[in-house]
Amino acid sequence: MNSAQPSEAPGALLADATATVPGPVPVAKWRWRSTAEAIAIPVAAVLAAGLLFGLFCLVQGRNPFSVFAAIYKAAFGSGYSFQNTLVRASPLMLTALCTALPARLGLVIIGNEGALVVGGLGAVAAGLLVAGSPAPVVWAAMALAGFGVGGLWIGAAGLLHYRRGVNETISSLLMNYIAIAVMNHLVNGPMRDPASLNKPSSYPIPDDRMLPPIGETNVHYGILFGLVACVLAWFLMEQTTFGFKVRMVGGNIRAARLAGLPVSRLGWITCLLAGGAAGLAGMIEVAAVHGRANESLAAGYGYAGILVAFVARHRGLPIILVSVLLGGILASGGILQRQFQLPDATILVFQGLVFLMILLSDSMYGRFGLFKEKDAA
Repeated sequence: MNSAQPSEAPGALLADATATVPGPVPVAKWRWRSTAEAIAIPVAAVLAAGLLFGLFCLVQGRNPFSVFAAIYKAAFGSGYSFQNTLVRASPLMLTALCTALPARLGLVIIGNEGALVVGGLGAVAAGLLVAGSPAPVVWAAMALAGFGVGGLWIGAAGLLHYRRGVNETISSLLMNYIAIAVMNHLVNGPMRDPASLNKPSSYPIPDDRMLPPIGETNVHYGILFGLVACVLAWFLMEQTTFGFKVRMVGGNIRAARLAGLPVSRLGWITCLLAGGAAGLAGMIEVAAVHGRANESLAAGYGYAGILVAFVARHRGLPIILVSVLLGGILASGGILQRQFQLPDATILVFQGLVFLMILLSDSMYGRFGLFKEKDAA
C-alpha cells in the first residue's frame, strides 16, 4: 500500500453499505479500536524518535532530560514562547495541506516548499501593484495571488501525472528547485530593491499594509488562515461528495474509472487546492513576517509540512495539533545553541528522526490484534 494513502478505517464512522435486504437503515458504528490504533501508533513513533534523539544528545555529552526540558520551555514554557510557537505553526498548517490533500488521492506531493516560494512571490507582486488601496484590499489581493500561483504550481505537477504519467513525487520535488531559482532571479533582477545590498530582496510591502498582530500579542492573523484552511479541508474531504469521490480514487483508481468518476479532473482540482494552501503560507510569510520576498522565504516550512501531514495521517483537524507541536520544536532551535552549545541543525536531527519513525510506523497498522475490530455476531 502506498505510504501516503491513509486507511479509511482509523477514526471513521463505518456503516454497512452492502445491505440489500429491505429494512431499517443500519446505524453507523464507531470503531474505537481503529481510532485507538490511529492515535497509538503515531504517538509511539514520536516517542521512539524522542528516545533516539535522547541517545544522540547523550553521545554529544549533553543530558537528554535537560535538552527536552529546554525544548519544552522554549516552545510552551511561557506566553511569549507559545506565541513564537503559533507564529511557526501558521505556515506549517498550510504547507501540510499541500501534501495531505493529494495523499487522499494516493499521490505523494512534496513540492510544498516550491509552492510556498512562488506563492510568496505572487503575493508580493500583487501587494505592490495595489499598495495604494485600503489595507483589506491589499490583503485580499495578496491572498488571491498567493493562492492562485501556488495552486497552479502544484496543479502543474498533478496535470503532468494524470495527462502524461509523470511521477508526481519526482516532478514536485524538482519544482522546488525551479521555484527557488526563479525567486533568486527575480529578487536579484526585475523585483530587486536597490536599497537591499547585503541581502537581495524585492521592494517592501508598506508597513501599514502588512498583516497586523492579534491584539497585544506577537501572533499575526496568519494563524486564522491556517485554522480555517484545516477545518475546511476536513469538511471537504470527510463531509462532502467531492471528498468521497477523492477517497474513492485514492482507494482504487481502477474502480473509480469504472464507476465513471472524472479521475483527472478530481486530481487536478485537489492539487490546485493543495498548492493554493501552500501558496497562502508564502503570502503569510511575506505579509506578516518578512514584508518582502527574499531567500528567507525558503526557510524549510514546506519540507516540515510534509512531516506534519504524515504524522497527522493526512487529515485536516489533526494537522492543527501536530503543527503546533512541530512549531514548538522548531522554535527551540536557538535555545539549544545558546544553552547547550549545540548547532542549530540539531533540531533538524530531531525532526528527521520523527519523519523516519513515522514512515516506519506506517507498516505497523493492522499488525496488532488489540486494535483489530471484532465483528458482532
